[in-house]
Amino acid sequence: MTLVITAVRHGQSESNVAFEEALRTERAVVLEGRDRDVSLTPLGREQATGLGRRLAVGDPPDLVLCSPYRRAVQTWELAAAELGAAPEVRLEPRLGDCDMGRWSGMNPIALRERFPGESENLVARLYGGFRPPEGESFQDVADRVREVHEELRAGHAGRRVLIVAHDSVVLMLKHVIEGIPIASVEAFAPVGNASVSVWRGSRSEIFNEVGHLRGTRTR
Repeated sequence: MTLVITAVRHGQSESNVAFEEALRTERAVVLEGRDRDVSLTPLGREQATGLGRRLAVGDPPDLVLCSPYRRAVQTWELAAAELGAAPEVRLEPRLGDCDMGRWSGMNPIALRERFPGESENLVARLYGGFRPPEGESFQDVADRVREVHEELRAGHAGRRVLIVAHDSVVLMLKHVIEGIPIASVEAFAPVGNASVSVWRGSRSEIFNEVGHLRGTRTR
């Protein structure tokens, strides 16, 4: 029997807004608090509700694996209210966002100011295996995502699994499931807030779909 995985990114978060505004105004930003504690914005909550309506179309999931980060949990809770079903739900730490370590909460301008030369071309370097101090590379994310995927293939064949997580996790799922080289996955970014991606076995059916969010901003 074929494993069907639907992966969604959380709705717009407070850090998404802060970083977008910093990019627009070209200023350095360093967010306080833990990345895992960042919440959804009002728009993010609206997106999560729209996501729930989209997931309610067709066969609902019978197993949900959710990142323990607050923004992912909030997204699932709001989406679940629209489903009309009660699937098995597990918080899965291996589906957390890419850990930027001591660089967490800093936008590129802040990184350049604090670590001249070290943070140049950071995204490309993360795909290439670079780890920020006490943090992770995208290969590290791929390794933990692969563990989860192998467990699903071995123990949950035939189930409809929903993964509620982050852009880095969705991209690494594409790498792991489809066998796309990790350096090539960057071409599929950015993954939109509250977007939907679906794999049936090793075949991609949908990737980064946001049509259900018409009428709202998707980032």
